[in-house]
Amino acid sequence: MKNGYDVIIRPIITENTMDMAADKKYAFKVAKDANKTEVRKAIEEIFGVDVAKVNIMNVSGKRKRLGRTFGTTSSYKKAIVTLTPDSKEIELFSDM
Repeated sequence: MKNGYDVIIRPIITENTMDMAADKKYAFKVAKDANKTEVRKAIEEIFGVDVAKVNIMNVSGKRKRLGRTFGTTSSYKKAIVTLTPDSKEIELFSDM
């Protein structure tokens, strides 16, 4: 059985995700083999909140260039977590 910290890698903090936090939606970078149920249990375990919905998407790596050589950034899996209306907010995002 996976630990919650093995499923959730880090929060994604951008302007867009800060605007989503007002609607109780939060973005996280998650493990590549994680599914919606594992993400839901991990968020509820780590932050002590009630999760209403989880959306997951695969983000492919972008092609980057350094001089003459080309490479790609690493691809990852992103989860958008929506909390229930009566749930408390995640404090990690409110401190920003």
